[in-house]
Amino acid sequence: MAGYASRVRKDISRWLDAGLIDPIVAEALRRDVDANDRRSLSFGSILATMAALLLGAAILIFVASNWEGIPRIARTGGLFAIIFAAYVAGAVLKVGGHTAIAEALWLVGAAAFGGSVALIGQMYHLSGDETAAILIWCLGTALAAAGLRSAPLTMAAVALAGAWLVFRGAGIWRPGDLPHAFLAIAAGLWLLSLWTRSRASRHLLLLSAVLYAVMLAVDQNVMVTALALTAISVAIFGFAVAEPDQVDKLVQIDRLLPVHALIGFLTGIFLIQIDRAGDAHTSAGFALAAAVALAGIVAAVVVAGRESRGLRWIAYTGFAVELCAIYGVMIQDMLGTAGFFLAAGILLALLAFAIIRIERRMKVASAAEGAAA
Repeated sequence: MAGYASRVRKDISRWLDAGLIDPIVAEALRRDVDANDRRSLSFGSILATMAALLLGAAILIFVASNWEGIPRIARTGGLFAIIFAAYVAGAVLKVGGHTAIAEALWLVGAAAFGGSVALIGQMYHLSGDETAAILIWCLGTALAAAGLRSAPLTMAAVALAGAWLVFRGAGIWRPGDLPHAFLAIAAGLWLLSLWTRSRASRHLLLLSAVLYAVMLAVDQNVMVTALALTAISVAIFGFAVAEPDQVDKLVQIDRLLPVHALIGFLTGIFLIQIDRAGDAHTSAGFALAAAVALAGIVAAVVVAGRESRGLRWIAYTGFAVELCAIYGVMIQDMLGTAGFFLAAGILLALLAFAIIRIERRMKVASAAEGAAA
């Protein structure tokens, strides 16, 4: 948003110098940009958040050290006192306009709540595992975010949900199945992010949905899950490009849904290629998937790359990774690899030539219409 606001301010100055708008309109536009520009990521707020994370880590490590010399009631009371003080002091500072410090204190309170869950589980030997504690921590943080309408707390809750997915699905602490309940939790956190106006949380949720698909593919059927992920991503991309205003009203992520759709598409294709790369009899399937990946990348850049720098970078990165994958898998057949690259290069060159000619004609037609008007 800050980069967009800077570009708009430069455009306003250019329009004013060109005589397209008068000074009164220019000043009104500048005031509107300043009023809607999000400045939450100032240097001071970043330092305050880092300090809160360090304090939270200190609290968690202090709890994990099993401070046996302190009575149980004192340990529990101390943590609850930190939670109460952090949330109340943060609320007071928020009302007073000190948003960055308030949000930092709320993060400290959320960390103290997680420490309390772990401490109570240690002291009273409650049944359950570590992943259950993470889930309780996530839900408690989400409730605090809803009550305080805090975007950073929402982000923390989403991060904890992602950690729960990884630890539970990968069986890091103990064997376990992939938690399909994550989808319901993610849907609830999405609604929470709309309430707290946390766009960053929605971006992280979309990325975690792709991670869930990858874990589902590994846990069950790679090919079926990868094909489904690829098809769904293509459908989402098409809908987001065809109806950008309606889609952005629904998801509210600054028209960046095509970027996430491209990530999902590339992830699905890479899963298919990984599944087909190990067997010589499936090399044709790998080559077909590679061709689809390259065509999809080019199509994404042509259709939506002009409006999104992030999409272009994802496309370029995916293109580079795809070339490395093709070379790594087909290295035993250098002639076949060279032929594939040659054919793909010729097709891309022809496509680029056609696109350049079409864009030039469109610019000439637009200039002629402007002169006629």
